[in-house]
Amino acid sequence: MTSFPSPRSPLGRLARRMGLVTAADLPAELARVHLIGMGGAGMSGIARLLLARGGVVSGSDARDSRVLAALRQLGATVFVGHEAHHLTEVCKGAAGNRPVTVVTSTAIRATNPELVEAHRLGLLVLPRAAALGALMAGRQGVAIAGTHGKTTTTSMLTVALQDAGLNPSFAIGGDLSEPGSNAHAGSGDIFVAEADESDGSFLLLSPFGAIVTNVEPDHLDHYADAAAVDAAFDEFLTRIDPAGFLVACLDDPGAARLLPLAAERGMRAISYGTTAEADVRIDNLRTGLPGGAVAYEAVARGRRLGEVNLRVPGAHNARNSAGVLAAGLELGVSAASLLHGLSIYPGVRRRFELKGVAGGVTVVDDYGHHPTEVAATLTAARPVAGEGRLLVVFQPHRYSRTAAFAPAFGTALGLADVIVVMDVYSAGEDPLPGISGRTVADAVPPPADRVVYEPNWARVPTLLAALARPGDLLLTMGAGDVTQLGPEVLRELAELERAPGNPQP
Repeated sequence: MTSFPSPRSPLGRLARRMGLVTAADLPAELARVHLIGMGGAGMSGIARLLLARGGVVSGSDARDSRVLAALRQLGATVFVGHEAHHLTEVCKGAAGNRPVTVVTSTAIRATNPELVEAHRLGLLVLPRAAALGALMAGRQGVAIAGTHGKTTTTSMLTVALQDAGLNPSFAIGGDLSEPGSNAHAGSGDIFVAEADESDGSFLLLSPFGAIVTNVEPDHLDHYADAAAVDAAFDEFLTRIDPAGFLVACLDDPGAARLLPLAAERGMRAISYGTTAEADVRIDNLRTGLPGGAVAYEAVARGRRLGEVNLRVPGAHNARNSAGVLAAGLELGVSAASLLHGLSIYPGVRRRFELKGVAGGVTVVDDYGHHPTEVAATLTAARPVAGEGRLLVVFQPHRYSRTAAFAPAFGTALGLADVIVVMDVYSAGEDPLPGISGRTVADAVPPPADRVVYEPNWARVPTLLAALARPGDLLLTMGAGDVTQLGPEVLRELAELERAPGNPQP
């Protein structure tokens, strides 16, 4: 059973705000579950884990997708669209004394008809993190938290543990590039989970150990200010088993601040990074190697572990891998096994994911939607572009984030040679007066003629194909539907290449 705090504690108040009922109401086994928003990255992972453990699973999402198709194949009942009668049908089909538990994603509003119906029927309603915590119970849980790098670090650790033969369970906020799954119920004792701080729900997990990649202000639609973000991560430390460990990046002030706090609470506190004082240190870092590869020498408390070779670009990924090394060593995995696992890590979808090449232009898609992430990705992309130009099309995500970080977005995007800014992807937020994609475009440093603001999504593929030249690297960036641009741009580039007067390949 997952442990829950007293109703009067800060965590208990958070649980009530999220619609959690009581600890006693959470079934030891989530035998019959309906997931609202089942097609999302986190929610589909919960569905996979429940199905693998023999649960009866149903769910809905606003539109059909390959994710929902895969869940149908695994045995889930899938509804497209949100309708109250879906809950009625599911409850009628419930056998014996197996009540239906409803799990919701953070994207689901209180007015969602299925959520309204669930409350009317008196069903237990849980946030995704509570369900994840229940699935982690009884395993050696390792939670990966931080403002950036969670998905990559979680997937890196998963691949390294798999390669070591440990067969961990995992729940990741994105699909591994080659296995193509975001969750798996393994036979091993370890459960690796991405911990989402965006709405505070990571405070519902109770892991044995944790990695914190960095702590920066974000999700200010939920948190009042930077101090509230820091307070949430302080509270997260209290959820870690005192006999367990915290691994945190010493290069990041927000994460480094947690290390002495963890030590005071009696857990093992392990630092990583490029600084000389780091317990697991990155030495002789080389980025921009052929194919965008990265390499460095790993040093653990003065002992040289060996060479780390990564297939994914950027100094930020070197840091992510060092965190994985530190956590893996704490879990008892040999350094040699971890180094080999990191060397075969294939990447994760939407994290510098190659979409294709057409007309001599390489198109890559990336999820970066915070200024720090955008800057890190563009810095990593520069050596990959080589002699070519670096083009980026950026779709701001949420009006609240755009308003808070527009100047920083402009500075980060200025690292590219040509910038196209789309309009804001609302992610369910209501518009804010005076805030749009133009707010970001206007913040990009001069020269102004390298920046285009294009609010019409349908015009963007043709615009990008016209701007690109052979040898360029083109990135589509953001957390919204900008990810769908890549194939469209590739088609436009291929048509231009076949046009009369252009040489045929």
